[in-house]
Amino acid sequence: MDRRKFRERIDTLFRSHPAVGILGPRQCGKTTLARDYLKTSARRWVHYFDLEDPEDLARLDDARLTLSPLRGLVVIDEIQRRPELFPLLRVLVDRRTPSQRYLVLGSASRELIRQSSESLAGRIAYVELPPFTSTETHPLQRLWLRGGFPRSWLARSNADSMNWRKAYMATFLERDVPALGIDMPPGAMRRLWLMLAHSHGNVLNASDLARSMDTSQPTIRRYLDLLSGTFTTRLLPPWHASVRKRQVKSPKVFFRDSGILHALLDLPDMAALRGHPAVGASWEGFALEQVTHIVEASTEECHFWRTHTGAELDLLIVRGRERLAFEFKYSSAPKTTRSMYSALDDLGLDHITIVCPGASTYPPSSKVTVTNLADLAIRHGFSQESP
Repeated sequence: MDRRKFRERIDTLFRSHPAVGILGPRQCGKTTLARDYLKTSARRWVHYFDLEDPEDLARLDDARLTLSPLRGLVVIDEIQRRPELFPLLRVLVDRRTPSQRYLVLGSASRELIRQSSESLAGRIAYVELPPFTSTETHPLQRLWLRGGFPRSWLARSNADSMNWRKAYMATFLERDVPALGIDMPPGAMRRLWLMLAHSHGNVLNASDLARSMDTSQPTIRRYLDLLSGTFTTRLLPPWHASVRKRQVKSPKVFFRDSGILHALLDLPDMAALRGHPAVGASWEGFALEQVTHIVEASTEECHFWRTHTGAELDLLIVRGRERLAFEFKYSSAPKTTRSMYSALDDLGLDHITIVCPGASTYPPSSKVTVTNLADLAIRHGFSQESP
């Protein structure tokens, strides 16, 4: 898979920053992207440290002694295992005659790797690497069913893909979750994931989850924040508009990869998915993730909107004064609703885009367009041949 766009983004950021971070979930292709970047960048000196390799980890026990004399590009993979390196990296890149650039890879968000934002403020820029997206892969149904993790998407069969995803989840729950400081046993954490899977696309009810898990609401919220920080779940916050209506204040919860959701719900193929009550919620979460990548929206820009009287909007992207509004409908020919017109009026929107799995793009009204992911991508500058 050619991820040229991300390589070009790394090159662009290195022109203005001595350090660039590639962040994304485990197994999404960060290491492959870094190695591809090294092949195409033609840098004279490259030094690679994988912090999951015991030998590399030992070499960095005295990190200053190891890193100081190096020249060229230094790559540090799985940086979240040694966040104490960031203050040293600041010292090294601030030297009077800097001879190093740093490419760091991490399976945790900027919020979890706090030392990077504190120690390397103004010196590091980030690229968030998702699993494969609809702008990179065909066919769409396969991506929706299996999700975008490379080994899941590339598996020879749906059964092989499902086996990989289940093994991935087991490893994540048994090894990665404890490393985050979550002291919940893997079995209990799996139950929490199952409950979240059945809540996918719904407003979070932390009190119900806390009762079911026999723990407190603050503990549940801390766990969810940590899971969100590993790119496994998305907590979509509500947008609070200045209107005289009571609005929902809790976030909606989504699994960011549809394949992981389907593994949790035991949906091995498209027939099982289409016949499941959660098919609409699954499409909403899948399409939401694809749209955020197509329009290049940051996590901070993404919201939903809902009032207690029932008016709602699935995705509102706020960029300064610009507002992009989306609805996601699992239908070949969705219709406009009263709720959409409420959103147009209450939020002062110019337009709403309905994203569905259909083949056509058409305007059911002057302020609403029905489209599909492929046409939306073309509209935002992605070539139809790009996958």
